[in-house]
Amino acid sequence: MRLTGTGKLLRIFIGENDHYRGKQLFEAIILHAREKGIAGGTVLRGIEGYGAHSHIHKTSFIDLSEDLPIVVEIVDTEEKIEALLPEIDLMIEETKCGAMVTVEKVDVRKYTSGK
Repeated sequence: MRLTGTGKLLRIFIGENDHYRGKQLFEAIILHAREKGIAGGTVLRGIEGYGAHSHIHKTSFIDLSEDLPIVVEIVDTEEKIEALLPEIDLMIEETKCGAMVTVEKVDVRKYTSGK
């Protein structure tokens, strides 16, 4: 696959404890994106954050798993991202979790497998 020039970055903010059909939601999203032939995706685990309810989620030395913030970033062409969005929306709606989804234009300078 070749991807250069103008693309779209889909960014999904969810919680670590959000689940979809027996999997963590972030894993389900990444697997679904790969099945759809999307160029690439990454899951980032935050150390602190808050969302619509303004409840702070953060790590502590006592409890290392307190529903930390998760950001899923997916990059591909505008057409592929726009086609993926309704499917991601359904996954989020089914989990009834708090989420924020953003899309922004990106300039892809290099996309290689490193081989």
